[in-house]
Amino acid sequence: MIVAIANQKGGVGKTTTAINLAAALSLRGKPTLLVDLDPQANSTMSYVDVTAVTRSVYDAIAEPGVTFTDVIIPSTQQPNLWVAPSRIALAKLESKLVGELDAHFRLKDRLEPILEQYPNIVIDCPPTLGLLTVNALVAATHLLIPIQSSYFALEGTDDLLETIEKVRARANPSLRILGVVITMHDKRTALARDIRAQIDKVFGTKVFKTVITKSVRLEESPAYKESIFTFAPESTGAAEYYRLCEEVMDRA
Repeated sequence: MIVAIANQKGGVGKTTTAINLAAALSLRGKPTLLVDLDPQANSTMSYVDVTAVTRSVYDAIAEPGVTFTDVIIPSTQQPNLWVAPSRIALAKLESKLVGELDAHFRLKDRLEPILEQYPNIVIDCPPTLGLLTVNALVAATHLLIPIQSSYFALEGTDDLLETIEKVRARANPSLRILGVVITMHDKRTALARDIRAQIDKVFGTKVFKTVITKSVRLEESPAYKESIFTFAPESTGAAEYYRLCEEVMDRA
């Protein structure tokens, strides 16, 4: 299973979902790889010391002599979890691949040799619909869309759905939308309840039952290079992400 986590809006809990879903999958005992495709490298920083990163996803995709095996590093705190780290150089990938015939297929082709090693792969996409996100959608078997419980929640989802349809039309016909997860939800407010109803109306059964509520613990854990499961195992955030993982496994 290769799950891309994408939404071109920034600040919707994409990285929080990527790092904790990957951790939850690894807790089930299967080797899990977290691929950080965001040049901001927030997923990478959540698990590894960035100063120790010498080669990144950029090298594995752009340099002919470098493979994913050369760049993957084990997570410091989480057994069964490995990270393919990002660096700011990833921002140059689009210009580097312009005009290349296989530009959209690079990530898929480079992941191919390691699929048996990592039964679960989670890809954290950048908050844009450029070539990096398209590479993730072409490589993925499933797509998970985090949507923040806020007034502008659904703004831009049309563009995302259009991009998904374009990818499905030719490059990756078997791509499935796994579901939509509502993040940063504050169930005390009437607005949050209205937005939840709106999201349900647009996505119907695709909306996960699990809702990720606003949580200080979830925001703090990456600073300690830990997932929510080791940082605050008793927290609501840990319970919610574990439930989300179970729903993901059921749907996949």
